[in-house]
Amino acid sequence: MEALILTCSTGGGHNAAAYAVAEELISRGHTAKVLDPYSLIGERLAKAVGGTYVRMVQISPSLFGVVYKLGDTYRRLPVKSPVYAVNGRMAKYLDRYFRENKTDVVLCTHVFGAEMLTYMRKHGMNVPPTVFVATDYTCIPFTEETECDCYIVPSQDLNDDYIRRGVPEEKLVIGGIPVKKAFRDGMSKQKARENLGLDPNSEYLILSGGSMGAGKLRTAIRVLEPILESEDKRLIVLCGNNGGLYGSLNDNYGGNSRITIMPSTNDMPTYLKACDIFIGKPGGLSSTECASARVPTIFISPIPGCETYNCKFFVGRGMALSVRSIRHSLIPAVRRLENDSAVQKMKRQQEKYISGRGAEAVSDLCEKLCRTES
Repeated sequence: MEALILTCSTGGGHNAAAYAVAEELISRGHTAKVLDPYSLIGERLAKAVGGTYVRMVQISPSLFGVVYKLGDTYRRLPVKSPVYAVNGRMAKYLDRYFRENKTDVVLCTHVFGAEMLTYMRKHGMNVPPTVFVATDYTCIPFTEETECDCYIVPSQDLNDDYIRRGVPEEKLVIGGIPVKKAFRDGMSKQKARENLGLDPNSEYLILSGGSMGAGKLRTAIRVLEPILESEDKRLIVLCGNNGGLYGSLNDNYGGNSRITIMPSTNDMPTYLKACDIFIGKPGGLSSTECASARVPTIFISPIPGCETYNCKFFVGRGMALSVRSIRHSLIPAVRRLENDSAVQKMKRQQEKYISGRGAEAVSDLCEKLCRTES
């Protein structure tokens, strides 16, 4: 099977899901290529599309919230959005790609790719079987404009949301958000710390701003600093791809033996297995990765929009805690997760709702679609 996975760098989650599916398909002997469709015009355009989103979130998350609300409002109108029209311009480039490259199935971990494929079909172009892979715990704006063959959704509890938005129920497949197998490989905390060279006897907190280095990390560090000094706790801060944030925090805390400032890491599964508590934004992928690794989780600074829904989904099912005020509520949340019974309860809820097998579910569906086509 030759699979094409369309993604877009508007945040790292879409790419992470794409590569998780590719990893699983390749392990089964298939061919899988991950592609940002805008790169068919040029890498500069692909970077510009993703970069515009990332800069907006880094500089003003509230502005992104306004944009998200506009999209949510537009979906109530009986016409296609301007976003659909813009993505439709990519049709000729994808059409050329399909003519030149054998493709048995095409997956989309971003709605932009799904809109492109929908436009192609409506204009008589040949398109392989299509699968939309949701990467958030809500039906995001513009999903209802797409017409894919199947929609992989994270939970049965979200079906009504998709149906209400106009996605046919018979196209919905409950599969989960794809994450790499390493997040559920059973590595012990002791082994993870040994692999990373961490102190086996300290308590480790991870503070993350996601791939974009967003969120109020500086505030969180200042709030946590006193308990790092007075107790045997250490803090690992992940700045993602935000070079400015990394440089600034490194200047301020680089000499603190209890605080480690890092850019992005390719070994997130091991860091999650090594830590006692994860603190960060409720991104769709990062939330799923934490739950798959069975790590106690505290959400801070959700980006208004889909992350608000992700937070509600996880907190409402006991899979994470959330704090509205970092200054007043973060330390009490950390204290709650120092209670072993609370931690075990949270892990049981994570196991109940998040299998961590989303990539396998997507791959199973792709194989089924290809058998049907042949």
